[in-house]
Amino acid sequence: MHMAVTMGDASGVGPEILLRRFAAREIGDDIVAYGDAQILDAGAKLLGLRLPLNAIDDPRAARASKLNVVDLGRLGAADLTPGTLNAKAGAAARDYVERATRDALAGRVAGVVTLPMNKEATRASTPGFVGHTEFIAELCGARDYAMMLTTGDVAVSHVSAHVPLTEAIRLMTPERIDTVIRLTHGTLCRFVDSPRIAVCGLNPHAGEGGLFGSEDTEVVVPGIEAARRAGFDASGPYPADTVFHQAIHQDRFDAIVCMYHDQGHAPMKLMSFESAVNVTIGLPIVRTSVDHGTAFDIAWQGKAFTGSLKAALDYAWKLRS
Repeated sequence: MHMAVTMGDASGVGPEILLRRFAAREIGDDIVAYGDAQILDAGAKLLGLRLPLNAIDDPRAARASKLNVVDLGRLGAADLTPGTLNAKAGAAARDYVERATRDALAGRVAGVVTLPMNKEATRASTPGFVGHTEFIAELCGARDYAMMLTTGDVAVSHVSAHVPLTEAIRLMTPERIDTVIRLTHGTLCRFVDSPRIAVCGLNPHAGEGGLFGSEDTEVVVPGIEAARRAGFDASGPYPADTVFHQAIHQDRFDAIVCMYHDQGHAPMKLMSFESAVNVTIGLPIVRTSVDHGTAFDIAWQGKAFTGSLKAALDYAWKLRS
């Protein structure tokens, strides 16, 4: 079975990364791209690459030694607009993800690895679009799910992700914290015996005994205690400004549960911007992604790093093992 790779927004670096890795023989026959064959053909010519493209309707029709593309026929060569916000490309990128997700749910592919979409471009046709994570979870009918970033050193899960900070605080409940601890454990226990999970506080110094707010004692602690009563190795709340050092440099934890998007994303992207993998946990399918955006400023110039796709593919196959 093949792993689906959605090519992302045609104006960004996603399809470029896919083409360059295939041309360098850094992608094998175990993937099938989801996108538009005409975009990939035009893009290959723009990059000066000669590639054996194979447009197909069903991932099970993939052929060896070809860049197999489940061709949705949404865009033509004229729609390749490098670095330019393109509503048509944004809508097409959403369609690639939807088709790949449905194929994964049907067992036609092993899982889904996504290359970056541009949220603004996609919202031009889908005003309620928030991001890959929420869109795929909705398609899967998943109620309890979370975003996790992972490197070779640590995994970081998020109680909330793509919401304003004021909304993130409202969504932070003991029940949600308990759920994210359980989801994190469920993913990591495939590779780690008894994962050690640290939980961040919300406030500076995890509230410092109520000096900087009551949320850590009134909300975070009950969530941790619920998980511990169920037998999970969770502890905290820890100050967010020290727990990453403890996890990575002192090997005290295998995972960190963060309360909101930037609390986890900022340190992870500082440490491993080119190799971190975005994973949606709590789904009935495997879904990973590169941990970067469309990078319109350098798109289709041959400058974008490509190792992130390898990391996302490797972790997707790891989850399938």
